[in-house]
Order: sequence, then structure tokens, then C-alpha cells
Amino acid sequence: MRTVRDEHGRTFLVVKESGESTLVRDPETGAEEFRPNERLTTVDDGSGLAVAAGAVPPAVRRILSATHDDRSLGLLVELVDREAVAVRDLLADYDLCESDLLGLLTEFRAAGLVEEARIAGERGYAATALAAEGIELLRAE
Repeated sequence: MRTVRDEHGRTFLVVKESGESTLVRDPETGAEEFRPNERLTTVDDGSGLAVAAGAVPPAVRRILSATHDDRSLGLLVELVDREAVAVRDLLADYDLCESDLLGLLTEFRAAGLVEEARIAGERGYAATALAAEGIELLRAE
């Protein structure tokens, strides 16, 4: 999959080429149209698949990268819904051992989806605005 830009700097994915024009797809909308070849330049700075992924909102892409199964996604949803939760409560409320919980929270922190918080003097975690936005977008679908 090849990536091109038009004279306005918009990025497209090449679907099919001919002598005079190229059928391109807008990665944001999925719309396809023919464009004159002389108005397109090849982009060498990115994978076509990465460009295609750009159609998905950044907050959703971050969640998709950080959650590997229903259990990890469910934990993130709970953190978004509950806003801030003490570690003690997370361990008591969910079927996660301490090491599994810590592993998931570490991944979420690295992805910018949760941050450490103090809840009633105890260590806990709170969802970030990025996590809340991403979960809201996923729920809207």
C-alpha cells in the first residue's frame, strides 16, 4: 500500500494507478476518487497501514493498543466510570491477583490512560481525560 499527498498536503492511500490518474482513498472518510498523477507525490515517511489507522480517533487507538482482552478493557471501563479507585478496592472488587492488576495498571499508565491518585489517604488510580474520551467514543459506536 502506497501513500501519496496532494498539492494541499492531504494524505491518501493509493488504490489503483493508471497512466494519467490514480484512484486514491481518503483514510479519514474512506471516500475514493481519481486524482491526476501530476498532482500527487509519494510519501516515504510512513506506512500505508499507519496512515489508514489515522482514521480512528487517537484516544481509541491508544485504548486498542493498551487493552489486550475483555478483562483489561473492562478494568479500564471501570476506572473511567468510577473516576478514582483505591488499589485495595480494585483488588477486592475484581478477580485480579495483585501482580496482574499491577501489570495492567502499569500498561495503562505508560499509555497515558490512568494516573496515580490518593483516595482517602490510600494509593489508587484514576482514569485520564484521554481514557474517558476513548471509552466515550467506543460506547457511541
